[in-house]
Amino acid sequence: MGVIKDKFKEKADVMSVEVKEILKQHGDKKIGEVFLSQVYQGMRGITGLVTETSLLDAQEGIRFRGYSIPELQKKLPKAPGGSEPLPEGLFYLMLVGELPTDEDVQHLTSVWQRRSHVPNHVFATIEALPVTTHPMTQFVVAIMALQTESQFAKKYAAGLNKKDYWDAVFDDSMDLIARLPRVAAYIYRRKYKKGEHIQPNGLLDWAGNFAHMMGYEDDGFKELMRLYMTIHADHEGGNVSAHTTHLVGSALSDPYLSFAAGMNGLAGPLHGLANQEVIKWIFEMREELGTELPSKEQIIEYVKKTLQQGKVVPGYGHAVLRKTDPRFTAQMEFGKKHMPEDPLVKTVWNIYEAVPPILQSLGKIKNPWPNVDAHSGALLVHYGMEEYEFYTVLFGVSRSLGVLASLCWDRAFGFPLERPKSITNAQVKLWLDGKDEIWGE
Repeated sequence: MGVIKDKFKEKADVMSVEVKEILKQHGDKKIGEVFLSQVYQGMRGITGLVTETSLLDAQEGIRFRGYSIPELQKKLPKAPGGSEPLPEGLFYLMLVGELPTDEDVQHLTSVWQRRSHVPNHVFATIEALPVTTHPMTQFVVAIMALQTESQFAKKYAAGLNKKDYWDAVFDDSMDLIARLPRVAAYIYRRKYKKGEHIQPNGLLDWAGNFAHMMGYEDDGFKELMRLYMTIHADHEGGNVSAHTTHLVGSALSDPYLSFAAGMNGLAGPLHGLANQEVIKWIFEMREELGTELPSKEQIIEYVKKTLQQGKVVPGYGHAVLRKTDPRFTAQMEFGKKHMPEDPLVKTVWNIYEAVPPILQSLGKIKNPWPNVDAHSGALLVHYGMEEYEFYTVLFGVSRSLGVLASLCWDRAFGFPLERPKSITNAQVKLWLDGKDEIWGE
């Protein structure tokens, strides 16, 4: 079947038995309580998913298979002469649950290179859209056009045995991850570079080749792409893009359909589009203040004005985290190493010092600290990528690693159709009056 697929099957067989035994012995045990506020306010904090690939701790931040981002920066294999982890290594870790060797990563790079061919009809579909179309819309349309290549859809239609669902989902996931950089780079060059496209370089790693196809040959930018693709890959299972991919996949929609749905969620301003909103907000602040390096005092006044207008400061706050996002810290360290005097990067750092105290003073915000979106745009602009509407596409390419690894595990575990119970406002009132005994059934 293939070295990585065999390894995954070996792990999945063992863990599937463990899950069945856990359900057999402990399936009737309660794992928590649901409060009425959670039912009405986005199901925050309700434990309702199993996601193998990563776990988010409110204080420590994201851990991939138990490893923090600083640990992964040290332990994961790197490109020759590079210092940032290769995303291939993180995918291997999320999929298999073991740190990869250099050979494992080189093998995965070569597998994705072999699987990266994009059919011509996908490019034709992109070209059918107005060039003014938002990059995320073009990205999702391209993913849907790629769905013609789904092995799962073809094999399911032919009568695929339930125990083999994971196999076809694995192949689709590997194909899709391999093809996404080519598709995303095509959209970038079409929209921003007069349609002057760049062919893939089969000697480069996955993220390095993505940078190359977009037209960035600077080694620093390739390093940034390796870091970016690693730290944006996953954030446990409850965020919109991950949960949507999981939910749609639970209907046995193939990985192309499932991932496209997840990307529609990522395109929302409360999720992945936030990285676009951050850099837009900073550009607007600099223009209004008439300086490319506002003072902390100027930033404080502008932040207060933003809040007084009933707006949010983009890039600050998180549904789970209660401290500075380690992904922000990783990007800040990258900036200190590669571009310490860049005015835009320094502005991001000044905002970091100015905003949390203001948000804390309001008394209503649980997390006044920056998240991953607060820094990424400034690093990209440093290397010349000022087209901030495209930033969420970068996020989407990265997020494929985590959500598709998770989808492989969903099918390996045989998770059923996801279908939570919903209730009406009238039923809530009856329950509060003690007249309804079926609450929560």
